[in-house]
Amino acid sequence: MTMNDDTQYRLLQAAGELFAEKGFEGTTVREICQGAGAGNIAAVNYYFRDKERLYIEAVKWACLRQVDTFPFPDWSAGTAPEVKLRDFIGILLNRMAGHDSSPWARGLFLRELAHPTAACTEFVQSVVRPNAEVLNGILSELLPRVPERKRRLIAFSIVGQCFFHRFAQPIVAQLVGEEELRTYDSALLAEHIAEFSFSALGLKPAKKTKPLRRAHS
Repeated sequence: MTMNDDTQYRLLQAAGELFAEKGFEGTTVREICQGAGAGNIAAVNYYFRDKERLYIEAVKWACLRQVDTFPFPDWSAGTAPEVKLRDFIGILLNRMAGHDSSPWARGLFLRELAHPTAACTEFVQSVVRPNAEVLNGILSELLPRVPERKRRLIAFSIVGQCFFHRFAQPIVAQLVGEEELRTYDSALLAEHIAEFSFSALGLKPAKKTKPLRRAHS
């Protein structure tokens, strides 16, 4: 969504924090407006129509801004699919790591996964499906003879590795310790997941590309 002014932005930030902490039902419009410094509770209706729409936009915004920060590259026609897959994994990990810049984004995302609402449907259509189409295209190049259903399962396995390393960090920290966990940056994880996936698929590793950098606004 496009931010029209500062009040809209502050409402979205305040709503995201409260929804992540208290859930949709536990959060009131008055609390959101107070957190945003908006004196009139009608501000939510003015900018977002109602509380439900505000919740949906908060969920989508938590993820879409990471898409804007870490877009997929405009691969040239001759780019090997192995290189594309390595790039895809690195970008996906960076997007997931971006939740750390707004702690509430991670909590809201996980809450929505645990208790899906209409926001989940819109999130899938606006964020997840486009990502899935990119990955499916890469795997179609890599594995042209593999049935589509099998390719989807492979895609889920690759994304699942990324998801685990980004959202299971409290568990990993207890297994390996905080010091080692701090070494598990996006570059290391992308390299490991790519090599593991290539090996599982019986493919040769792709040549390493330059580290993906955060886009500047």
